[in-house]
Amino acid sequence: MTTTTAPVVRAEGVLKSFGRTEVLKGIDLTVAAGEVMCLIGPSGSGKSTFLRCINNLESIDAGRLYVRDELIGYAERDGRVYELTHSAIARQRRGIGMVFQRFNLFPHMTALENVMEAPVQVAKVPRPEARERARALLTRVGLADRTGSYPSQLSGGQQQRVAIARALAMQPELMLFDEPTSALDPELVGEVLDVMRGLAEDGMTMIVVTHEMGFAREVGDSLVFMDGGVVVESGAPADVLGSPRHGRTQAFLGKVR
Repeated sequence: MTTTTAPVVRAEGVLKSFGRTEVLKGIDLTVAAGEVMCLIGPSGSGKSTFLRCINNLESIDAGRLYVRDELIGYAERDGRVYELTHSAIARQRRGIGMVFQRFNLFPHMTALENVMEAPVQVAKVPRPEARERARALLTRVGLADRTGSYPSQLSGGQQQRVAIARALAMQPELMLFDEPTSALDPELVGEVLDVMRGLAEDGMTMIVVTHEMGFAREVGDSLVFMDGGVVVESGAPADVLGSPRHGRTQAFLGKVR
């Protein structure tokens, strides 16, 4: 569900290297409010690194990366760029939810406690309010009956749905998904994709790194194929998947179909 308001994410010439290895080689992307952008491409193409840069889990080396016109990780004054303090970076992250391949739940906390933790500890939300919010979110992801369960008592799909609820608990404007179904058994993939499909229907702005081409075609508003740290091809999912123009895109899709 795309809208015409100002972009939520804007990347301009984003570069990122690890040592001598260039991982991102000048990424230019724009994500509109309410848009679901799906990123596809081979392993090592830079997709996950790009997501981590948006959330400032990795700092960029050059270029500009904005979320809602706010420069991520840096401040610009008098024509010069300065790194933000840890507290300022933490403040920026509050508006960005991220779901990883691995669930990273606290094993000693119940599903409800996992979802409550960040609002209470980071946002200083009163515990009764955080508890009510967490119950509502667990209901939203289909886990109303598992609020008292520990991660070890949940399936992989259930754990990932708790992780999604945990990210939503901070009421983010933007959700980042880094291959959220890749660690799941095939029969559990659908339940996580259904939750993500519901978020898209509710108008959540999402960037999704995925190998689930059916999800990208059905739910995505835009599809970006990355390879070798660059955007090779982008467009409407039906166009890119159905009639890819670039040989690298054609070769990749020929292998994953």
